[in-house]
Amino acid sequence: MVTILGRAKINLTLDILGLREDGYHEIATVMQSLALADTLTLTQQKEGITLRVDLPGLEADERNLAHRAAALIMNECGVRGGVHIDIVKRIPVAAGLAGGSADAAATLRGMNELYALGLSDEDLCRLGAKLGSDIPFSIMGGTVLATGRGEIMQHLADFPATHVVLAKPSASVSTPWAYRSYDAHPPELHPDNAAFLEALTRGDRTRCIELVCNVLEPVTEAAHPVIGDYRTRMRAHGALCAMMSGSGPTVFGLFAEERAARAAAEDFRSGTDAAVHLTQTAGRYGE
Repeated sequence: MVTILGRAKINLTLDILGLREDGYHEIATVMQSLALADTLTLTQQKEGITLRVDLPGLEADERNLAHRAAALIMNECGVRGGVHIDIVKRIPVAAGLAGGSADAAATLRGMNELYALGLSDEDLCRLGAKLGSDIPFSIMGGTVLATGRGEIMQHLADFPATHVVLAKPSASVSTPWAYRSYDAHPPELHPDNAAFLEALTRGDRTRCIELVCNVLEPVTEAAHPVIGDYRTRMRAHGALCAMMSGSGPTVFGLFAEERAARAAAEDFRSGTDAAVHLTQTAGRYGE
């Protein structure tokens, strides 16, 4: 039996550089791991893959990325035997926080340990990229510049430890829809990733926060104005910045003080229908 965490992520920057020949978008994004995580327990069984999720309505079959990750590694590595995967969900679903990718990444790591396969992190990332663009990052964690379609990673200096409040409105956002909408109406403002990386190298959190930017935010906010409302509410509680993560609709606020972060989280819980989590930034996997 192996128990392993699959951590959520936020995008501190997200830029779209164009449409690739393979149909994916070329992106450049600084991604950051969070302490908020799903917990996966993998147990050997004689054959097959079974899956239990504690969230009603969430797929527990071949449609689930964790199931697909287990099948992939079993086929690629010739695993003799099966696995039962039990997932305790804490990361909101369809929220721009890579919850499905986190579960797939944890399954790949867990299978590697459960069956003593001896795969390197590079091997696991290669497998993960076959299933989804965020999975290689979810395998490694920390603070990363991801390019290509998200699978090419450059580890960065750790973003300074920061309290994070997540607020996911009841709306759900389709990632393909968000990218199609971006293609139809691309915004003028793009992140300056080079300046962000320079500030990060200096450990200058203030400058990094000035440079956070997500090109999908205006696209998604146009369809879901509550995103702008949530940003305003975060800042009213003293957030250093507030921005949508990924394709949304989750809004995150970064806070210097835990007391202010707790007050913001309580306000969202009592005054909105948001799914709310109080968490913090996290380092690379295993640290």
